[in-house]
Amino acid sequence: MSSNNNKLLILTGIFVAVILIANTLASKLFEIGGFVMTAGIIAFPITFMITDVINDVWGKQKAQLVVWVGFAANILMVVMYQVGVWLTPAGFWPGQEAFVSILGAVPRIVGASMVAYLISQTWDVWLFAKIKEQLPFGLWFRNNVSTFTSQAIDSAIFLGLAFWGVLPFSALVTMYFTYIVAKWLIALLDTPFVYLGVRWAQK
Repeated sequence: MSSNNNKLLILTGIFVAVILIANTLASKLFEIGGFVMTAGIIAFPITFMITDVINDVWGKQKAQLVVWVGFAANILMVVMYQVGVWLTPAGFWPGQEAFVSILGAVPRIVGASMVAYLISQTWDVWLFAKIKEQLPFGLWFRNNVSTFTSQAIDSAIFLGLAFWGVLPFSALVTMYFTYIVAKWLIALLDTPFVYLGVRWAQK
């Protein structure tokens, strides 16, 4: 296997790992300055950075394939977690309730996450490639524009599908803007790492 393929394989592995970590972390809520968010927010933006690197070096088709691999891995994770929940716990083991609360799938939340992931990641791949083809701007521009819009789409779809009718509309609006501001700040910080990733992949 060539060095180029090895690097693509490494990035794909990291992408899948981060997706699974982000969805597991999402079971924890934390609070900053009165705003509540899921812990998955610290990991999920990394996935857009990785697909942007893959898109810039290997092209749109490879990046979209990685998105589908991540989607399949998510489904497998949910199924395996659910099987683990269903297994009869040993009588002396006290952790079943905690295990279920962390890893037990809530269908509406899982479904919202899956739909938001697939649409936002596909949009990110498409827009990044389109900007690269048609606009004479640098990597920083296509990275940030594609990521910013993708994060906005992801948050809108996830919060809408997961919490519409459950939380007041005003709370959803507050959560939405809190999410996208936090994600945009992280996206701005990842730009230097996108440049480093592209340079590493092109060697």
